[in-house]
Amino acid sequence: MKLKLVGKDGTHNSIAVSDSLFNRNFNEALVHQIVISYLSNARNGTRAQKGRSDIAKSTRKPWRQKGTGRARAGMASSPIWRGGGKIFPSSPTENFKKKINRKMYRVGMSVIFSQLIRDQRLLVTEDFNVDTHKTKNFIEKIKSFNLNDVLIVTHQLDDNLYLSSRNVPRVAVVDVKDVDPVSLLKFEKILITCDSLKRIEEQLG
Repeated sequence: MKLKLVGKDGTHNSIAVSDSLFNRNFNEALVHQIVISYLSNARNGTRAQKGRSDIAKSTRKPWRQKGTGRARAGMASSPIWRGGGKIFPSSPTENFKKKINRKMYRVGMSVIFSQLIRDQRLLVTEDFNVDTHKTKNFIEKIKSFNLNDVLIVTHQLDDNLYLSSRNVPRVAVVDVKDVDPVSLLKFEKILITCDSLKRIEEQLG
């Protein structure tokens, strides 16, 4: 199949890509699985809750066992008391990893790219770079493609491109090796360079 190659001057050429990689049927279950896996693997196990032994309360028995008419109580750090510890506290080293087979991930990414092409959300350009690190020049470059909410995938993320784009809202620039399924689905448009598309084709093939 062929994709339109969009130039900054509005001209259109075409580039040939693999049918088997970029013309797959949409598989919602597979896409959901790799997105959940990516989000889970990005989590840090840094949260922690306090058990009853971690609460800074006295271990003295609040009142005697019998004769008061109230329920029995052993200590104020009991989980059933307000301010007490958790019954099953989460560990700060909790593991959220979800394994996805490499073949499944490749097929899932291929399905996402295929759907982006069908929805006309994937734009291919010969090259994308800026001469200075000024944000003004980057915004002008984006406007020349008539884009607002866009993920730019490039094969060479230099300092000028990174510095000029980092403060622009609803715009992100990533190296082709850092492309992830969540970002592909999050942005309205994906602008990718020819070399990046070829590298993705090699990775997914």
